[in-house]
Amino acid sequence: MEIDEVPRTRMPAAERRELILRDATAVFASNGYGGTTTDLVAQAAGVSQPYVVRMFGTKEKLFLAVLERAERILAETFRAAIPGPDGKERRERMGMAYVGLIAERGLHQVLMQAFLLGGDPVVGPEARSSFLRIWRLAIDEAGMTEEDARSFIANGMLINTLVALRLGDAYGADPDIDAMFTVAFPCSFDVFKDNLPTAAERY
Repeated sequence: MEIDEVPRTRMPAAERRELILRDATAVFASNGYGGTTTDLVAQAAGVSQPYVVRMFGTKEKLFLAVLERAERILAETFRAAIPGPDGKERRERMGMAYVGLIAERGLHQVLMQAFLLGGDPVVGPEARSSFLRIWRLAIDEAGMTEEDARSFIANGMLINTLVALRLGDAYGADPDIDAMFTVAFPCSFDVFKDNLPTAAERY
């Protein structure tokens, strides 16, 4: 039986939109921007492809909505970790919060894809603005120096890379990979291993 154009489950449009964006994040993360279609997103979300198109328009607009959601979640997560002792302890809290976002399937990979699309005339400006807003949050709201912000964001990019490369599959089998996880993650591997994507994972 084909999926109805309008989802059978009655829920507010805003909630349905958020669920589709959640599934779209995982699909973009798994297949890349070029390999993702609105049909794949619809299948993952359990709705019809026309429904996705009516709600978001083009794949490009859908990706921009996914990026906006990723930044919103990231900013909210960082802001929730700011209260309390400042300095190194605050950076450690924010680092732990960032690692916790691995449970938000595909969020780290989507951010990487947005940065790689920096030359795109539509996605590029939005990706740059998003990146700069997080930089300003680290300095203006978390009270980091520019050097601390550089180090913090650089470590976040290393985490993104380890996640995107699915290197968690090789943890425990390669000492260099173990070392990278140890220096990048502010907690033991056991805390986040169950949420890491695997090389075989597809959406």
